[in-house]
Amino acid sequence: MFNDDRKLIDRMAPALQRVLIIDPSPAGGRMLADLMRSLTHCQVWLAPSAGKAMELIKGADPQIIFIEHAERGGVDGIEFTRRLRRSEASCRQAPVIMILTQPTAAAVLGARDAGVHEFLRKPFTTGDLLKRLGAVTLRPRDWVEAVTYVGPDRRRFNSGDYKGALKRRSDSRGTPERSRIIQAVKILKSAAGALQTDPAQAMRAMKAQGADLQSVAVKTGDMKLAGAAADFHRYLATVVDARRLDPTEIAFHVAALSAFAPAEEGGRKRVA
Repeated sequence: MFNDDRKLIDRMAPALQRVLIIDPSPAGGRMLADLMRSLTHCQVWLAPSAGKAMELIKGADPQIIFIEHAERGGVDGIEFTRRLRRSEASCRQAPVIMILTQPTAAAVLGARDAGVHEFLRKPFTTGDLLKRLGAVTLRPRDWVEAVTYVGPDRRRFNSGDYKGALKRRSDSRGTPERSRIIQAVKILKSAAGALQTDPAQAMRAMKAQGADLQSVAVKTGDMKLAGAAADFHRYLATVVDARRLDPTEIAFHVAALSAFAPAEEGGRKRVA
């Protein structure tokens, strides 16, 4: 192994101490487990099915998860990832690397929309594995806690590593804070509409976006936004059961926070 690879592995090692591999093939699981152990001293759990994996994560709390895409042997990588992201597990935000034999467009898009971080095509080399590990440990992406989607930001260039041209007309004048407010408000509106169908995820999404808006308010010095976000947070903190959220109260807070969203491309500008 080259010195550069060793340095890279040493940087990633703290995030690779607990590894979960979900593979219906014992031989395939052991091969990847041995490879991970050869890269860094880590504890590895092997699960032959998604059901067994969900049991293991309660005690293992893996930092990274590998799962086969194939819908066989009790393993459905897309469904497992979607279930994990919407669970109460402490590792629900852990990077998921999906292993595919035939990475069709449908499989990749389905996995991405379920919350998968990266893909690894079989057969793969150690170099291929290192690239994927580096992507999820050294270049983390923002986490999106919405209603229809829970997982890493699907726009990879948002991480700050994107070096290509800015193609949207709004890119030249947009700011990260502006984009965060727009996205938070969109998610809040979606969450408010899902109070009856998915109250648990709706509440989790609202808490996450409320916290993000508070962070933006602090960064920009917007005390009015900070106050509105704090009021929303205080209300949510009083509700223990998501099914008891008051739609009228939620609508009031969402409307108050929506007033801080700047107009999007093609929309009317707000008058200060």
